[in-house]
Amino acid sequence: MKIAVVGASGRTGRLVVERALARGYGVTAVARQPQQSSWRDQRLTTMAVDVLDRGRVVGALSGVDAVISTLGIGTSREPTVTYSEGTGNLLYAMGLRGIKRIVVVSASPVGPRQDQAAFDRYVVMPILERFFGATYQDMRRMENLLTESGTDWTSLRPPRLLEKPPVGAYRISSGRPLPKARTLTYADLATSLIDALDRDDLRRRAAYVAN
Repeated sequence: MKIAVVGASGRTGRLVVERALARGYGVTAVARQPQQSSWRDQRLTTMAVDVLDRGRVVGALSGVDAVISTLGIGTSREPTVTYSEGTGNLLYAMGLRGIKRIVVVSASPVGPRQDQAAFDRYVVMPILERFFGATYQDMRRMENLLTESGTDWTSLRPPRLLEKPPVGAYRISSGRPLPKARTLTYADLATSLIDALDRDDLRRRAAYVAN
């Protein structure tokens, strides 16, 4: 199987590429500005593509069986369309290429507020929305696009991400948010994204993931 890793130069994307290659996948690493790396693998193709350029996205998904999107804007508080328009372009390209499977990164605050525990609902989430509300709004637009599409999509909603060594295990729930789910390492998020490709129970679902 060959997968496209979109946002491959980011912290999560780089790890997804490494782990996908280690599992024997062919990988097309898609990034706006691909970074120099130590990746040396005949199964790896690197492409410089702005995900907001629909035509370039169509070209990048040639020969791909599935997509993992690690699109992100970091801690920017500015309004963005990266998640929604970028994913919209991916869905368009997937339709043309006959690709059905896509796994994306969202965030735990994107889920319904009423599903959160009381402390998170009334204290934590309002603070996060104040600082990063524009990002969450665009992620919600992204998830709406996925829901309305005919693809087999999965949206993973992690909590705060940590650049630490992997725990080596993660919890995941496609129902209500996980209890005491405060952090997740980038490495474990990368693993969960690849694992999700083959999980039928996560198809057309949003799921919470955490250490």
